[in-house]
Amino acid sequence: MLFGLHWNLSSNWAFAASIVPILLHGLVVTVEATVLGFLLALTLGLLLALLRTVPLKIIAWPVAFVIEFVRDTPLLVQLYFLYFVLPDFGITMPAFLTGTIALGVQYSAYTSEVYRAGLEAVPRGQWEAARALNLTTLRTYRDVIVPQAIPRIVPAMANYLISIMKDTPILSAVTVMEMLNVAKIIGDRTFRYMIPLTIVGILFLIFTLLSSMAVRYLESRLPRQGIPLK
Repeated sequence: MLFGLHWNLSSNWAFAASIVPILLHGLVVTVEATVLGFLLALTLGLLLALLRTVPLKIIAWPVAFVIEFVRDTPLLVQLYFLYFVLPDFGITMPAFLTGTIALGVQYSAYTSEVYRAGLEAVPRGQWEAARALNLTTLRTYRDVIVPQAIPRIVPAMANYLISIMKDTPILSAVTVMEMLNVAKIIGDRTFRYMIPLTIVGILFLIFTLLSSMAVRYLESRLPRQGIPLK
């Protein structure tokens, strides 16, 4: 009995060691989708936030509708639309690019609200001082408002970065070979699901903890009153 238990443990360790390199390839895809999706969410979210603050209702209202629509519809539905519906209109993209865009668009609706809250948290006197100095709108945002808003938005943005990473398994629905999809394929072929899925869970936990630590360090380094201009 002890020999059988020892053999099972040895077999499990050998199996785990043999699939780790394959899972690491999936991890690379997961990290790439997370980083690219987050960068798209940051960029598009900022654009949406700025457009929503435009005084013209003909611009602000449609943007607000788009933000609410994206936030209130599931990521999987948006992913399927981009991957299966757009080709009917002549727009065909690779699965990885489609998944990355879906993540970025979905989370841009959330980051836009974070940007808007951060910008509105800057004291009104700062806007008035920039106007008194006759600064252009671009310089007002770049040199006065945004440096003071950044420390306020970092914690929320960090949460969305982690959320994007945890949502990457949805991309397996369009055949993206991210980490969880790779683990599922290994399980389908070997009928051993526990080990690959456990390894995937551990890898997600490690990267989530590392991301949280990096964000906390960044928060501690950022001055609460804003980033100095010089």
